[in-house]
Amino acid sequence: MTALLTDEHRLLRDTVRSFARRELAPIAAEIDRDDAFPPDLFRRLGELGVLGVTVPREYGGAGADLLAGVLVIEQLARASASVALSYGAHANLCVNNLFTNGSEEQRRAYLPALCSGERIGALALTEPEAGSDATGITTTAVADGDDFVLNGTKTFITNGSIAGVFVLYAKTDPARGAHGITAFIVERDFPGFSVSRTFDKFGHRGSPTAELRLDDCRVPRRNVLGKVDDGVAVMMRGLDIERVFLAGEPLGIAEEALALAVAYAKERRQFGQPIGSFQLIQAKLADMYTQVEAARALVYQTAVLAESGEVHKEAAAAILFAAEMATRVSLDAMQVHGGYGYMNDLPLGRLIRDAKLVEIGAGTSEIRRLIIGRELVK
Repeated sequence: MTALLTDEHRLLRDTVRSFARRELAPIAAEIDRDDAFPPDLFRRLGELGVLGVTVPREYGGAGADLLAGVLVIEQLARASASVALSYGAHANLCVNNLFTNGSEEQRRAYLPALCSGERIGALALTEPEAGSDATGITTTAVADGDDFVLNGTKTFITNGSIAGVFVLYAKTDPARGAHGITAFIVERDFPGFSVSRTFDKFGHRGSPTAELRLDDCRVPRRNVLGKVDDGVAVMMRGLDIERVFLAGEPLGIAEEALALAVAYAKERRQFGQPIGSFQLIQAKLADMYTQVEAARALVYQTAVLAESGEVHKEAAAAILFAAEMATRVSLDAMQVHGGYGYMNDLPLGRLIRDAKLVEIGAGTSEIRRLIIGRELVK
């Protein structure tokens, strides 16, 4: 699948890989242990030029394609999946969403600061009673003069406690169900907006996840993203791209797990020889490699296809396979390491914990299978 990469893709991949190894890898364990996000990291990612990777240069972005975004999150995830997740929530769920659906006024008002890292972005969709049933949200938005007044709760919001700009969904016409949803651009300092709590997670520690409260939060009418009552179209347009983009993260996790397993198999000696010379270890490594490369082919190819058409089942298949593959490969890497892999001195446990989330977030594996099945028999 590297045949799909242009010279520009390769340069971007290598640049981000170098940055991740230099800036992230040495502190990845600390980020996980302390559950703390480096405060200046978004500024540095902005200087690297990747925060608006799919946004045209006129708004401060890199003007690259979806495959470029996959490459960026993949390389960040090899060093720190926590950083990769927060990056994806910012660069894709917020920034790309805002560019794709925003007016010219909205683009110029928000994108330059988001692309530079001056401001951090997030997507606020999930609610305590609306996860897989995304259109079942109960947050309301009532028109009041030149504003909308929002009330409700959003939960499990990546970057929720550090973001300054949110793409947020609320129901403007609850009686119409999914066809009464509107997308808004909400700023952290709008009256009535607050962060009610943060979560202590099993994995992706350091990537902040929060619950948000909207108590008569006033949002200017000019901050409607798209059209009133047309938010489900904004939501659905973004979901396929979101799945493809985020599929790069488990790919990066699995690549790192495989690299660690291969290196250990070469250096660890038992019975007078490297364990990599044992056929059972070689077979395990071969299976891990095959799964990683199969996922790469699926993810990269889907990213290319998404530029020219709908990829509902392809996007669901890409993240479904990549996510479950990353969990399997990370577990196999721990097995290759034996007792040492079970120790927190090595990153295998962190890779396993981080991999598991991608089977849950951005639509669970079960929802992804439903999407694929329905598309196949449609």
